[in-house]
Amino acid sequence: MSERDALDLRPTAEEMLARIGESERAGRGRLRVYLGMAPGVGKTYRMLEEGHRRKERGTDVAVGFLEAHGRPNTAKLLEGLEVIPRQRISYRDVVVEEMDADAVIRRHPTVALIDELAHTNAPGSPHEKRWEDVERIRDAGIHVVTTLNVQHLESVADAVETITGAPVRERLPDEVLEQADEIELVDMSPHALRQRMLHGNVYPPERTRVALDRFFTEPNLTALRDISLRFTARRVEGQLERFVTDGRLGTMPRTAERVLVVLDGSPAGAAAVRSAASLAGLLHGELVAAIPEGPAAATREEERNLREVADDAADLGAEIVRVEGADLAAQVARLAQLRGVRHVVVAHRPQGRLERLRRPPLAEELLILLPGVEVHVVGPGRRG
Repeated sequence: MSERDALDLRPTAEEMLARIGESERAGRGRLRVYLGMAPGVGKTYRMLEEGHRRKERGTDVAVGFLEAHGRPNTAKLLEGLEVIPRQRISYRDVVVEEMDADAVIRRHPTVALIDELAHTNAPGSPHEKRWEDVERIRDAGIHVVTTLNVQHLESVADAVETITGAPVRERLPDEVLEQADEIELVDMSPHALRQRMLHGNVYPPERTRVALDRFFTEPNLTALRDISLRFTARRVEGQLERFVTDGRLGTMPRTAERVLVVLDGSPAGAAAVRSAASLAGLLHGELVAAIPEGPAAATREEERNLREVADDAADLGAEIVRVEGADLAAQVARLAQLRGVRHVVVAHRPQGRLERLRRPPLAEELLILLPGVEVHVVGPGRRG
């Protein structure tokens, strides 16, 4: 088989993404990511420190790719670690050095340190993106420690362009980061990062002033820091939810304000969603909308209204969660406990005496099932 044929058999980017979504296979390497809000916060330095710690413990560590960017402290920390030679690729009469994934796999260290996960390889490389090379390396059973700036995430790249006015050309599919085994946030205040730049620890002097005046302004860095903190918080909360679900944690800690609204096809349903969204906004919290399936939406008109209310909730930024089962109160209470909700909003449904005897209103049931949680009942309000 020719080299060209061998390259053609390698997975495409789409196949790589599909592979990420599969369950973890035995023997596949783990992925650890140092995530930062911007260049210069110390991601690469932390990665190299980890490499030295692992080496001192007897782990076989090698550097698959690292660019010191002229930073003397980073270059010094590289000393004492084995560096796997790069491949040289000729492009438009210029020779570019890229990571040699095949060489990393042949060397087969226990842990490979690979900088800049979102990097775009030079034309002529076996894969377009470095994260695709990393997936191949992990398929070979090698653990990878890497770095990433948050602006390169596909889901936030457009927002970052709007905030900073700078194009984000290198983008990483969110699935790659979301499926990482470990993510460690390397945090730093915007003021501290600007001071580090002024001291010449990030860029050479001729680039520092331009960077400080353009991309690295304090408002830009504050926005990027907020994005990175929110992403990390969501991941941690997701892990906590899994611990609650599988019984390793009793209840969800109340780490952030959340408002849960029970979607309803009655005349008060739309008002309940608006009230819940307003409350979530006042609390700077998240909005979760529970949509019941089955008997809760009994008539066709209510089913139609329920779909419209769900669309309204989604437009207001709510996370839509479907709850199933005849006992709506129990399912809503379980969801509230799982998400650490402090406020539940329900639509008021008038009940006759016989109906109340058969079953009390949803709000009353929730007050019993969720002690300590505030239950808000919203009427239809005025029309017209």
